[in-house]
Amino acid sequence: MKHERPMVLTDWQRKIAEQHAGDFLRGLFHSDGCRFANRVTVRGKSYVYPRYLFTNESSDIMGLCRWALDLLGIAWSMNRRNSLSVARRDAVAALDRHVGPKP
Repeated sequence: MKHERPMVLTDWQRKIAEQHAGDFLRGLFHSDGCRFANRVTVRGKSYVYPRYLFTNESSDIMGLCRWALDLLGIAWSMNRRNSLSVARRDAVAALDRHVGPKP
């Protein structure tokens, strides 16, 4: 299975991804992520806010996504073993500057 084989960056690839972490994240989110309006109700009051999700079965790819988000100082949290969320207002705004809409 594709998600069971190792997915590792070589030294030269890691150096490029590190220098262009925003572009790296754009590729990841455009292929396996989404941005949507999250709707929640708390104590009877409804809220809507933008949120990103990234989902991938490969733990290596999930690790690379977390690594790139950390490089840019973008807060994230794991909402499942194969899915991470970017939901804080400042983190979503930062990711918006790098990812942008899907083509």
